[in-house]
Amino acid sequence: MASNAPGGNTPVAFIDNPHAPDVFADACTGVFLWNGNIRLTFESDRVNHATSPGPINRVVIGRLVMPVVAAQEMIKMLQGFIEQQQQAPNAPPQATGTVH
Repeated sequence: MASNAPGGNTPVAFIDNPHAPDVFADACTGVFLWNGNIRLTFESDRVNHATSPGPINRVVIGRLVMPVVAAQEMIKMLQGFIEQQQQAPNAPPQATGTVH
């Protein structure tokens, strides 16, 4: 399926990459705006097994940088998906939130 490029009417193809990594984060640690882009920092709790019991550390696992307009669209998509799931809490998860 194709979508329009930002600011234009030229169709842009969506190409799925089955080898793209999945990333899990326990939290979004910080957000800031710089040069027209939203920058999100994500963290994951990690255990240092060098000692027992091992201390838990909050480790930055990645950052996501995206234009403000794209971040606003992501917010709308997430809010719509969460609202849909809350209205049918016992329904199996659906992939209806996928946007191409």
